[in-house]
Amino acid sequence: MTIEFNLECQSAARLLVKISLAEDLRDGGDLTSLSTIPADLKATVNIVSRQSGIVCGLTVLPLVFAELSAPVSIACHLNDGDAVMQSTLIASLTGPVQNLLTGERTVLNFMTLLSGIASSTALFVAEVQHTKALILDTRKTFPGYRLLQKYAVRCGGGTNHRMGLYDGILIKDNHLAARGDSTCAAAVADARQYANAHHTNPRIEIEVDSLEQLHDALHEAPEIVLLDNMSPELLKQAVAIRDTSTSSATLLEASGGVSISTVRAIAESGVDRISIGSLTHSSPALDIGFDWPW
Repeated sequence: MTIEFNLECQSAARLLVKISLAEDLRDGGDLTSLSTIPADLKATVNIVSRQSGIVCGLTVLPLVFAELSAPVSIACHLNDGDAVMQSTLIASLTGPVQNLLTGERTVLNFMTLLSGIASSTALFVAEVQHTKALILDTRKTFPGYRLLQKYAVRCGGGTNHRMGLYDGILIKDNHLAARGDSTCAAAVADARQYANAHHTNPRIEIEVDSLEQLHDALHEAPEIVLLDNMSPELLKQAVAIRDTSTSSATLLEASGGVSISTVRAIAESGVDRISIGSLTHSSPALDIGFDWPW
């Protein structure tokens, strides 16, 4: 599988690698490796999965050793997005042992985090594959890690929601509350007027928490309506309302409290999209380790 790791992702990863290594090394370097490992000692270490899942983070490997100015050769046996079983050989690193040891924790921190997100995403995607529903992430990401975490979601078969506040309009309950008595339809109309006046063309999405609000929002035909914390039964009613409205092209997105045990029923309600914050903020790390030759 080939998932795009674009220039923005590379730039974000490079900065995060720099920060990560600076936390470890400061001005003193890797005192343990420098004091106990001969500078001319070389070896090959294998990166191996300790459990099954989806691998992600191989694209960060060369950035780590480039930041260390380390002459390490990297042989990747898999690609980001590939499935692994327990004890799968993922990649092999050959070079000075001092450098390999210095980069070990940074490599594993990235790979276990990103592989965990990809693996969790794949579980959700598998649960809904018999439906039309897409699994999406949210903006609930770690500061600085958004592009990488959303890359990991793609590696797990998920779809990215908007990247930030700059590339999409999502009118949430707090926006509606701040507007007072203004209707959902009025908020969508204002958003579209702003977009037209500023010559932009973002998708306009609005969050609703009742079928009454859905009826109202559909009068202005937003591209997406987010159905917040609705049961599968209410979601089915929402789909029927949308399908018989004059805004049948509006996509419906379920969100709020989605878990691996509830996502199937949510998808079977007929919604088009399911957004899940836990993909990026709560996925458990995938256990990956370095296997040394001694």
